[in-house]
Amino acid sequence: MYTLGINAAFHDSAACLVKDGQLIAAAEDERFTHIKHGKRPIPFAAYELPFHAIDYCLRTAGIHINEVDHFAYSFDPYQLMEPEVASTEEIRLPLFPAGTLTAEKWQSPWDPLFLQAIVNARGQLNDGYPHHLQSSFYQGNSKPEQWHYIDHHLCHAASAFLPSPYHEAAVMTIDGRGERATTTFSNGFGNTLERISQVNMPHSLGLLYEKITTHLGFLHSSDEYKVMALASYGKPVFVNVLRDIISLSGNGQYQVEDVDLEEILGPKRKKNDPFTAHHFNIAHSMQQVLQESVLALASWLKQETKSDTLCFAGGVALNCVLNATIRDAGIFKNMWVQPAAGDAGTALGAALWLDARKRNPEGKDFVMDHAYWGPAYGDEEIEQFLKWTKTPYRRLNNIAEEAAELLAADKIIGWFQGRMEFGPRALGSRSILASPLHEDMQARLNEVKDREDFRPVAPVVTEEDAAEWFENAKQSPYMLFVYPVRKDKRALIPAVTHVDGTARIQTVNEAQHPAYYQLLQAFKKKTGVPVLINTSFNTLGKPIVCTPRDALECFWSSPFDALVIGSFLVEKKQ
Repeated sequence: MYTLGINAAFHDSAACLVKDGQLIAAAEDERFTHIKHGKRPIPFAAYELPFHAIDYCLRTAGIHINEVDHFAYSFDPYQLMEPEVASTEEIRLPLFPAGTLTAEKWQSPWDPLFLQAIVNARGQLNDGYPHHLQSSFYQGNSKPEQWHYIDHHLCHAASAFLPSPYHEAAVMTIDGRGERATTTFSNGFGNTLERISQVNMPHSLGLLYEKITTHLGFLHSSDEYKVMALASYGKPVFVNVLRDIISLSGNGQYQVEDVDLEEILGPKRKKNDPFTAHHFNIAHSMQQVLQESVLALASWLKQETKSDTLCFAGGVALNCVLNATIRDAGIFKNMWVQPAAGDAGTALGAALWLDARKRNPEGKDFVMDHAYWGPAYGDEEIEQFLKWTKTPYRRLNNIAEEAAELLAADKIIGWFQGRMEFGPRALGSRSILASPLHEDMQARLNEVKDREDFRPVAPVVTEEDAAEWFENAKQSPYMLFVYPVRKDKRALIPAVTHVDGTARIQTVNEAQHPAYYQLLQAFKKKTGVPVLINTSFNTLGKPIVCTPRDALECFWSSPFDALVIGSFLVEKKQ
């Protein structure tokens, strides 16, 4: 049985394909269209389906769209419709929506258009596909009974629990919003989830963090991770001001007061304005208040479930400093965060949830022990493209050894190997790699990627060496937790040691990614350091590269030194 999971309602459009409980392929649409996050989360974009990601999933399985048994869409529009609206055949929109009142303050006068696009997704899939993808979609005829609209936060929760290695867990999801829910708490057993409680709109920790993101001059629903990075430079000057906005009830509930941030925090920063201590302090205060609030919610969930394990998803779960705070509090013995914790991961959650409901297996079928579910390109295909583009290259006799030699010589390399990662983190398949041995490498990489100066770069370390270099480090393959760099190691890897002494680490073992692991081993032999800088293979505002063409275009338009693509090396003349 094939189940296609689709996320398309807001942003991070994505698709995944599950066959009899096993994940076959998963990817975000942005990697194919080169539009960051796939689209902006506005009502007019709700009709856009991730056709390119769907096409990739179908081609990986070798099937046509008509061979899919069930379609799992990670948003239920009917939750936002009154019965009489759901049965009507027309929608009404105001000519000037800005002046139109709605029943609830958080609702939009554009909601009918938004919901209409989602309700008609089946028809869009059948005949709205791009012409060049015709082979996968031609004469598509999915039937209404094959389509299933699934609660958005249930999809987040399923993405956190069902592919985790645990058969029982407390499950928490926090994001901007779903249909109504912004935060949910569940019990997970086997392949089922039982929701305990939820917080509804307009109260949302995720949306509050988004508002702070906008206030600091960044793009909301996109740049929240920059606020997390900025926070390390600040002080808790505005902690009490922001605490007053959030009212925690002690029973898993909270309220967020609707306030004018300019009144309490001062004027908004414009995009190109310089950063000041004031901005650092706002970011630090928001990060601290988020950590306090979520820690209180997690503590309540522990009391309710008595579970030793927490599974976590939703956009807020991509905040690795927050994740480390929960981990270090010791509330739960185990913690597993979905690597595609944002909305892209709801495509996976929807597919796994529906698959389990339709097949009714006795227990869990699948454990997600890596994130490499995207396209791969073999040496023959890569070399053919290099020749066609008249790119000078040479074949490497020993990829790990020769790439490590470049890195040890302080070269910055693009690293394109194996299947692309699913989720927002580059994890060694589509990465830019560099040596962490010299402090100036952080600034060099930020220049290469045209990023803000305050942005840290993250380390990858061999799994067996992690605890020797980072305090209490355990297996962390998805770069979702920070750990303190050991004090006796900070001078050895200054480029990855953040201003607060921590680093957002990725651990890797040979089973997860042989080529990546062997490179780390080769670098260790040359330098004594089993650590490299790993940052995403892209430049500012662009998605991570997907294809050999993407990799070459990024390489030739950016000032880094070499590209290791499959078994081939492309270098720039000095």
